[in-house]
Amino acid sequence: MKKCYYRLGFAFLFIALLQPLSFAQSIQDEAQVRKVLEQRIATDKKGVGIAVGIINDKGTKLINFGKMNVKESREVDANSIFEIGSITKVFTCILLADMALRGEMKLEDPIALYLPKTVKCPTRNGKEITLFDLATHTSALPRMPTNFKPKDPQNPFADYTVEQLYEFLSSYTLPRDIGEKYEYSNVGMGLLGHILTLKAKTDYETLVINRICKPLKMNDTRITLTAEQKTRLATGHTIDLQPTANWDVNTLGGAGALRSTVNDMLKFVAANLGLVKTSLLPALQKSHQMQRQTGSPDLEIALGWHIVKKHGATIIWHNGGTGGYRTFAGFDPVKRAAVVVLSNSGVGQDDIGYHIFESRFPLQKFDKPKQRTEISLDEKLMETYVGEYEIASAFKITVMREGDKLFAQATDQPRFQLFAESPTQFFLQVADAQITFVKDDKGAITQLILHQGGQNIPAKKIK
Repeated sequence: MKKCYYRLGFAFLFIALLQPLSFAQSIQDEAQVRKVLEQRIATDKKGVGIAVGIINDKGTKLINFGKMNVKESREVDANSIFEIGSITKVFTCILLADMALRGEMKLEDPIALYLPKTVKCPTRNGKEITLFDLATHTSALPRMPTNFKPKDPQNPFADYTVEQLYEFLSSYTLPRDIGEKYEYSNVGMGLLGHILTLKAKTDYETLVINRICKPLKMNDTRITLTAEQKTRLATGHTIDLQPTANWDVNTLGGAGALRSTVNDMLKFVAANLGLVKTSLLPALQKSHQMQRQTGSPDLEIALGWHIVKKHGATIIWHNGGTGGYRTFAGFDPVKRAAVVVLSNSGVGQDDIGYHIFESRFPLQKFDKPKQRTEISLDEKLMETYVGEYEIASAFKITVMREGDKLFAQATDQPRFQLFAESPTQFFLQVADAQITFVKDDKGAITQLILHQGGQNIPAKKIK
């Protein structure tokens, strides 16, 4: 569950440009992978620690680089624990597939069948939302619930309650027909996880442990960590590599609450590939089957998993992001290979995972931003920029002020400080991106323009 405001996966703003980088040898060569990690952390300064695992029918490779905490010397390894964010969603959908195969529920069951009668589930044109719609992000529910207003932005999901989830469902009007369009939804997948716990009469963590972790011997994949596991928890860091708080994803746990290690995640992807024998295999295979198109080129949706078909590869994958972590797990069922990438910073590392599968998937290239000079502004002037700016209905930038500092936080992104170089122009230090505030003829701020990657993206001020 990044995004952060509030990312658990799939972010679209403040991203680095992608450029190709090829190798003479296979990228699965350990030395080449380590070179990529070293470049990302030591040279580009776009990470603190990254742990990578590669597995196929010939064996396993573990490659790590970087630290558990930017302020410490301990290095990450395959037993370091990371928040895996939205990779949790595929666990939720595997639970659904397993329960369906056991005859406990059906994919086509309406969600109202499992929720209290007091909850008025949204419908449209006589059609009800089903479990299948939630599992494929086609329910017409938004990315986040409309009543999601965390008290602590650094731990945003901690105080969202079941009562608030029910209130959201009972008051929400679907903007389009159910099944009409793919729209990635944290609240939808969190709701699915909640429904599964109601049916199983247990909590989400216990359900995952009993149905998935125990059969696969994944002893470090948990929500609640033991004292010993906490010593192996890599500290999360923001995109500018500052230590940040862990997230507690409670009510919407099925969307992003799990923590895990490379060693555990390799057991998970190996089971999905059929490299190990498990009674879960039918449910795993059911979760891999393509269900609907997403509307994006080369991208399809299965049950929770996404499927990319490009450069001769078929990659079934999911990523994840919380306030201080970015993660990737995927496998190619044709080549029978899998890759796990776990990172303890807010910088996305999906490109490393893809590039290990196939070198024609490009690696990020991080250009040094132009040198800019900060100027001081009056706090009253800065206050006029505070507000909410809309790029799209599901994607906004919130500008806030703390004393003499201005910050911007986009949907599913960390908060970044803005530095003034003129009364209306600001820049970021963590990325080559700038923001210009636009006034009307009366001097009121009406919009901002995000400048990044050669694009100028307007965002209308709505609050």
